[in-house]
Amino acid sequence: MNRYPAWKYLLVLAAVVIALLYSLPNLFGEEPAIQVSATRGQTDIGTLNRVEEALKRAGINYTGGLLDNTGAKIRFADTETQLRARDVAQKELGDTYTVALNLLPSTPGVLRAVGAEPMHLGLDLRGGVYFLMQVDTRAVLKKAAETSAEDLRRALREAKVRYAAVSRLDSGAVDVVFRDAAERDKGRDVVRKELRDLQVEEIQRGSEFVLRTRLSEAALLEKKKFALEQNMTALRNRVDELGVAEPVIQQQGQDRIVVQLPGVQDTARAKEILGRTATLEIYLVDEENAAMAVTGQAPIGSKIYHYRDGRPILLKNRLIYSGDNIVDAAPGFDSRTNQPIVSITLDARGAAINQRVTGENVNKRMAVVYIEIKSEPKLDANGKPILDASGREERVSHRVEEVITAPVIRQQLGKRFQIEGIGSAKEANELALLLRAGALAAPVGIIE
Repeated sequence: MNRYPAWKYLLVLAAVVIALLYSLPNLFGEEPAIQVSATRGQTDIGTLNRVEEALKRAGINYTGGLLDNTGAKIRFADTETQLRARDVAQKELGDTYTVALNLLPSTPGVLRAVGAEPMHLGLDLRGGVYFLMQVDTRAVLKKAAETSAEDLRRALREAKVRYAAVSRLDSGAVDVVFRDAAERDKGRDVVRKELRDLQVEEIQRGSEFVLRTRLSEAALLEKKKFALEQNMTALRNRVDELGVAEPVIQQQGQDRIVVQLPGVQDTARAKEILGRTATLEIYLVDEENAAMAVTGQAPIGSKIYHYRDGRPILLKNRLIYSGDNIVDAAPGFDSRTNQPIVSITLDARGAAINQRVTGENVNKRMAVVYIEIKSEPKLDANGKPILDASGREERVSHRVEEVITAPVIRQQLGKRFQIEGIGSAKEANELALLLRAGALAAPVGIIE
């Protein structure tokens, strides 16, 4: 009979006990929870307390709450309570917070105190995060009409054809108004030669000679296809930024995208990053009529925007350039003020426009507008989501426009510049991520 020293038996026993101790968390399973994270800035203890108070007022019981570096998390006994709590929390916090469903380990505090955590299994064993996203094709058509209007102005201007006005219709068509038939005929020839994707129709409207243009069906289908492909590329870039291993991003049907993220624990951040349609647009400030911003009535050719603190500002309608011209974006800190900034690098077209416009408007102000498309469930009179024929939630999109900063142009700018006025380093990081990954060609809503 083999005999070993007592210390060897004790060593084996200690190893077995430690192995059992650290494997115990896998036996406790998971609890349904909601995860709350701020879209800008940090989620603090005040946010957690606010959600807990709202749940108490609604008579919803929860089993615990905690705050960590990914946000506030609140546990529940069952999924029905979890779903009710999600709706209450989102209503209480509004659009400035993301409320996502999550599963948290039920590991007792004693085990967590010694660092015992459950194993994070892969998609084949545990699953991950699954999104079914719908592309808003109406926004594609609207953007196509805006582009057509700008192309028409440019082509007619370069051909020296005089026109009275260019206006975009709700149907997606664009009307060009001329003062006489001869100029309209010149305009028609320019459109047919330079803009072959446009169908042209001549209309007489009183004393006005109108050229009505609209994109052909083939061009519209191509733009929808391109928007879907660009969205998939942008989503892949965003997933790469999240650091997810072996994600699945694929097309479903004509206007839907499936995203599967194995092993993702921070579902709120994944939802926030993937679902946000964020971009920048640059406009000149209407200095001559600046006082009219307070009255709420903008003159023709200008529009009232607001800073994030609610202050109004009047900007000219003419878009200088947008996020489509951004090729790189990096977060950082200003060396003079130590405030968060995002350094922007433009493509050749954007750099040329930036150089020309800033050179012509030194000592005037130029505004950076942050634009985000948010998608929400469509609610009935009782506040419950409306379902379509397939049983999915109907969703509505709304456009959020905020002026980040409107500095004075001190000198001619070129390919690179920086955005100031950003609230926190976290916001700078996320804005840079979204711009670097590429703007979504059209808004997407998470429907599953």
